[in-house]
Amino acid sequence: MSTDRPTRAASPHVAEGTDAPRSGLPHLAVVGAGPAGLAAALVAAEQGVRVTVIDAAQEPGGQFYRQPAAGLGARRPQSLHHQWRTWQRLRDGLERHVSAGRVTHLPDHHVWCVERRSDDPRRFTVHALLGPDQEAPVEVRADAVLLATGGYEKVLPFPGWTLPGVVTAGGAQAMLKGGLVVSGGTAVVSGTGPLLLPVATGLAAAGVTVAALVESADPKALTRRAGALVGRADKLAEGAGYAVELLRRRVRTLMRHTVVEAHGSDRLVAVTVAALDAEGRVRPGTERRIPCDTLAVGHGMLPHTDLAEALGCRVESAGMRVWVDDEQRTDVPGVWAAGETTGIGGASLSLAEGHIAGRSAAACLQGRVPDPGEWAEAAKSREELRGFFAVLDAVYVPPTHWTEQVTDDTVVCRCEEVTAGAVRQAVGELGAGDVRTVKLLTRAGMGWCQGRMCGPAVAGIAGCAETVARRPFARPVPLGVLARAGEAGRTEDDDDATP
Repeated sequence: MSTDRPTRAASPHVAEGTDAPRSGLPHLAVVGAGPAGLAAALVAAEQGVRVTVIDAAQEPGGQFYRQPAAGLGARRPQSLHHQWRTWQRLRDGLERHVSAGRVTHLPDHHVWCVERRSDDPRRFTVHALLGPDQEAPVEVRADAVLLATGGYEKVLPFPGWTLPGVVTAGGAQAMLKGGLVVSGGTAVVSGTGPLLLPVATGLAAAGVTVAALVESADPKALTRRAGALVGRADKLAEGAGYAVELLRRRVRTLMRHTVVEAHGSDRLVAVTVAALDAEGRVRPGTERRIPCDTLAVGHGMLPHTDLAEALGCRVESAGMRVWVDDEQRTDVPGVWAAGETTGIGGASLSLAEGHIAGRSAAACLQGRVPDPGEWAEAAKSREELRGFFAVLDAVYVPPTHWTEQVTDDTVVCRCEEVTAGAVRQAVGELGAGDVRTVKLLTRAGMGWCQGRMCGPAVAGIAGCAETVARRPFARPVPLGVLARAGEAGRTEDDDDATP
């Protein structure tokens, strides 16, 4: 990759490839360098396809394999991960293919759009913004695209959730893995979902006093579905390991409880938790106050589908995930998807899907008929894990009546500072019957995140169904970049192109 960085007014820089021979080699662009993207890139490169991996992070690995910066001098980074050997294989494989010229890795590249090329509709252009300022444009042109864009956290509002000291569960984990820091000395981990377990154990291992793990789901629901879980004894053992570690560290676990309010003026000083009844309502008289200076809260994950939506890929509105077939192909020719973008299921499922997608894409790009026998083992693991996480999805759901605890003065859309009361007024007094109308009347979802964070909350408070919002761009883009998108430049795969 060229080291020259264009200025804000420059034409789009088109990413340079390696010095390896390019003639006759099909080119696959992989968006995302997490478990799915890395697995896909490595297997495609092994099959003889030239691969460019485009990723927003400065280092590969995604959230799951997030590493502390080398300058922090972490003595035992492997202690932050329970699949360290798998990560080492992925890291070493990427370095080997990059050195051999089969893979180009473009870190710190924030993809905002993928589109078909106007001069050759069979091929694609990946548009990205370079660097922390995200203003310098870069283009990567390829014969096919594999989307491995991961997921993001679902967080539901409650009184006090905007206080400093309240972070998402994944945010607390990212701070610990990537920066070796924590946001306080005493924490409560709350919400629902499997992510809460590694977050709580990770914070405790780092020396934080975890005052409570507050889970709104009912553990008995898992035991009633034990038959559907026994096929993945490895995942059950993983969960049991976390539970044992929490017991060893004397972390209080409150099941069928939820945080109803966070307290403090300038920052968090305590939370109030309460028990839930069988219908998901707070049981009066069960409230208790727990002092803490950190609250790590999360209510599951949602897939990143923006790039797929802009390409016209089918997105299942019920599951808010990109539809794929048995080969991880979307319904748009030349586009594959793998990992959390096709449904939340953790790193192991992402690795299996990435392996299948990489093999299928490589075969199609080389004009071969994909052979499912080449990925039979990965397909078996994929089906088992999908079944496993389908059970978890049915159990780990937010309390049915969570909106009853959201007061009218609680901010719901943080970007535009829209309160729950404004949303309720839009529905009750102004006649809004869907999320789009609520957005037009209140500006909820019109801010920097474009409703990615507040969308589920606005829908829940408004009593509307969540819908897929098709956006042309996956992130904010400077107008100057849009004005110059597609201008002539040297392409990565066209050696005879005119600069």
